[in-house]
Amino acid sequence: MRTDQEILDVILQTAKKLQIYAMALSGSRTNPNAPTDEFQDYDVVYLVENFEELISDLSWLDQFGKRIIEQEVTLGYRRLYLMLFEDGNRIDLTLCPKEHIKEWVDSEADYTVLKDEKGLFESYTTSPQRYWTNPVSPIDFEKACNEFWWVSAYVVKGICRKQLLYATDHLYGICQQELLKVLAWQVASDRGAVDIGKNYKYLFHYLPAEKENEFSNLLDFSSVERLTQSLFATMELFRQEAQFLAQKMGFDYDKEVAEKMIQYAEEKVKKFGNNWKNEKARGEDS
Repeated sequence: MRTDQEILDVILQTAKKLQIYAMALSGSRTNPNAPTDEFQDYDVVYLVENFEELISDLSWLDQFGKRIIEQEVTLGYRRLYLMLFEDGNRIDLTLCPKEHIKEWVDSEADYTVLKDEKGLFESYTTSPQRYWTNPVSPIDFEKACNEFWWVSAYVVKGICRKQLLYATDHLYGICQQELLKVLAWQVASDRGAVDIGKNYKYLFHYLPAEKENEFSNLLDFSSVERLTQSLFATMELFRQEAQFLAQKMGFDYDKEVAEKMIQYAEEKVKKFGNNWKNEKARGEDS
């Protein structure tokens, strides 16, 4: 596996050959608090003048090394080339016309300029707190609670119809994201604004280990029965955590809605013959 310096040298040498105007490094490699390991990407942007010429013939990408797999993504006026190399390194290279530098800057939390002889980056400032969570407002808390309980009904519908993918998508993609949001707000209520990282990847650094285990136990969606267990466990955990946060922040909390939605879920699941309680009991006895 090539070293950090070897990869950076390739990035700099390729930029020199292409005669780019400026370049910068972004992502976790510009965050001193991010864990360091071999899976960290090199998120790089090349600001160029001959954009159309470069995207029409991509043979220059071979200079970075032999690739296992790659993707090309169009983002506004930019092109993103995601490259995983045979030595295990990964480079996410953005090609951006220099006149659209603001589009790239606005998409990044922070970055380190590697080359900028023309001073293209000088007019812009970074936003390192892009993935930070601030203490919650009463309105945002109310919206999160409403979203959680409203979407839980979609999960119930999917379970009763035995639509595993539909129910899983709503449970993890929305309900459990609202739960993570509430947990992040709890951290922020103690610490003030805090960096939880993209997709909450640093959240459990600030919470007791048992809290991460408790959330991890919600992530078994392998069958309708397991998914149903996850739904009710998620509902109960959200009810506890939201009520705790409300008391801590002095917010109103509608216990009645939570109780009625849990009752609604239990009635519908029972009506459509889901044996999740028996499945749960067997799991606890084994």
